[in-house]
Amino acid sequence: MTNEWVTSSTLLLGLREFTNQEAWNRFTGRFQDPLVRFARRIGLTEAEAEDCAQETLLDFAEALRRGKYEREKGRLSSWLFGIAYRKALNLRRRRRRSGNDQQVSADTAFWASLPDEQEATRCFDEEWQRNLLNRCLTRVQTEVNAQTYAAFALTVCEGHTADQAADQLGMSRAAVYTAKHRVLKRVRQLQTDMEVIAL
Repeated sequence: MTNEWVTSSTLLLGLREFTNQEAWNRFTGRFQDPLVRFARRIGLTEAEAEDCAQETLLDFAEALRRGKYEREKGRLSSWLFGIAYRKALNLRRRRRRSGNDQQVSADTAFWASLPDEQEATRCFDEEWQRNLLNRCLTRVQTEVNAQTYAAFALTVCEGHTADQAADQLGMSRAAVYTAKHRVLKRVRQLQTDMEVIAL
């Protein structure tokens, strides 16, 4: 298991130490991107989204160190969503009060442009799952040979037929199907593992 695939339990244990820069770097490396993409989807600027993600991660780390985060009370993703959603709302309110929000000029327009919590949850879950899938694909790419992964990418990611992939890669049709099946099976296994260790 590589350092990138360290479990969330191990990661959170290290994060309890204020001086553990390695744990902080792993934590932000794993969770910052989906938080930024989520914040962008619900209307924050790039700079605001970066601030939202950083503040979310800092607040979670502080809660963890004070003993307020309990695994039994909810998944890590749910905790991060709750913090991120509140931060995003506060940033948008602050922008509106400062007069920097050119897109909204009235209270009704401001609130109408905000996704409700259910829609925001859906957006967050999509970004969380996308991040999870990308991490799994990156991992599986290191575990199979280039031709096997290329057969999978052509048929699953790019929508080519098995025959087209076989012609392009100089493989038999059966070999393409085998490669596709092998990679899909491993991706599903990694997703299951990551769902468990991401709490």
